[in-house]
Amino acid sequence: MTDANNADWWRGCVIYQVYPRSFQDTTGNGIGDLNGISQRLRHIASLGVDAIWLSPFFKSPMADMGYDVSDYCEVDPLFGTIEDFDMLIAEAHRLGLKVMIDQVLSHSSDRHPWFVQSRASRDNARADWYVWADPKPDGNPPNNWLSIFGGSAWEWDSLRRQYYLHNFLASQPDLNFHNPDVQDALLETVRFWLERGVDGFRLDTVNFYVHDKQLRDNPPMPPGAANDIPDTNPYGYQEHLYDKTQKENLDFLKRFRALLDEYGARTSVGEVGDGTRSLQTVATYTEGADRLHMCYTFDLLGPEFSAAHVRKSVEAFEEAVKDGWICWAFSNHDVVRHVSRWTKPGSDTGQTARFAVTLLSCLRGSICLYQGEELGFEEADIAFEDLRDPYGIRFWPGFKGRDGCRTPMAWQAQALNAGFSAAKPWLPVQESHRRRAADIQEADPRSVLAHYREVLAFRKAQPALVTGSVSFLDAGKDMLAFLRKTANEKLLCLFNFADEPTQWQAPAGLGSVTSLSLPSFGATMVGNVVSLPGLSTFVGQFE
Repeated sequence: MTDANNADWWRGCVIYQVYPRSFQDTTGNGIGDLNGISQRLRHIASLGVDAIWLSPFFKSPMADMGYDVSDYCEVDPLFGTIEDFDMLIAEAHRLGLKVMIDQVLSHSSDRHPWFVQSRASRDNARADWYVWADPKPDGNPPNNWLSIFGGSAWEWDSLRRQYYLHNFLASQPDLNFHNPDVQDALLETVRFWLERGVDGFRLDTVNFYVHDKQLRDNPPMPPGAANDIPDTNPYGYQEHLYDKTQKENLDFLKRFRALLDEYGARTSVGEVGDGTRSLQTVATYTEGADRLHMCYTFDLLGPEFSAAHVRKSVEAFEEAVKDGWICWAFSNHDVVRHVSRWTKPGSDTGQTARFAVTLLSCLRGSICLYQGEELGFEEADIAFEDLRDPYGIRFWPGFKGRDGCRTPMAWQAQALNAGFSAAKPWLPVQESHRRRAADIQEADPRSVLAHYREVLAFRKAQPALVTGSVSFLDAGKDMLAFLRKTANEKLLCLFNFADEPTQWQAPAGLGSVTSLSLPSFGATMVGNVVSLPGLSTFVGQFE
């Protein structure tokens, strides 16, 4: 586990994301809660991770499952009480786990008292705490900005007789970061949680905080340019030059970092969704020692899974980010689970899960795991009538939303609702997940769960995998080969992405390599030739 006194504990750490409403229910309402997380912390600690990240548990109308906050300093009764949170912190720290929470600062709920006051008139004390604008002469919105959740990013308000900005749901109005009073108020909510012992923050949509003051139209996306939004959503047709990623955002990030630094060994990881500019944004947001500690992008959260794509993504980051840090992830609460994205029809999802976590553990950076992936969970198939995600409901059937990756954990194969709840869960338990329940895998030394524990222990035992440099070797179409190095250790990492076995010959002059005790994929080395079965891994140490 991490050293509580090490200010750089986050560098190379392993974070486990908990989606609270789907982890463990202790109240019998079908929704997970803070006490449920506390009860299951031993499972998380047994993986060998360093920290947990909790998705929002703040007071909220739950229009977007808690990402619409109505009180930043209160626990929603669905999840428990502030005392329950304090108990969770204490138990996590007792087990050697850091606790990070999800701060949703770019927007609030429309039921937040700040917005209720702001919309009441144009001259009250919080009138400009949100982004308000007059209509065009013909009554249309002030510009062409779009909401990620569909339609215009502007909503007409009958009280103010103006439009307000919302990059997501209309019930999630954007805060006005050009107002220093807004920044002050938000930083005080961050301080509240720091005082309660929180070790770090995951910053939701961190590049959305500041908008263009002139409210200029976004231009169309250049033909052929990549974007990170499904084709069913017209949001991806714009080049988002003015509705996010403004230079003034850096001033707030510096203030945020200064606050964290007051509390010692704390950390921050920002979510950057910026299309083709994501890596440059990560570089800007993490360089130096006065901004964010690390960021993550969507580069490895998409459908492409190949040696070339991984190499391209990592090398692009290494080129763009000279002194910053990245947090890699393959799954989270917003994307299709990676074993479903990457397993070929008819292939073994368990093998994909083993291969993927081994690769993730060998990459340079910190890493984030998403609940259920340590059990090899695939994406759940949710019927339309069971959907809860407003994003999926809006774009069904072209886009099925995010509920498929948010279904409850399966703890006990034979228990009611797989041990998640005594009541009907808020989303149905996937039957295939029940067959992969934690209690079944605990008894199987060859399970995906056992492999996760072995690989994470292996990573922790190799300093080069935690903080070492990375450099790639040419290795052919389906082979990924790279070196991880510190001053005292040098490792060779090989990954065969093909279904068929292959051989890789170490280049002359590379040196003598000894195979390490990585959980076996059946790879062997004779002389300077490594033989790898399909979808397998080899890690060796230079003598």
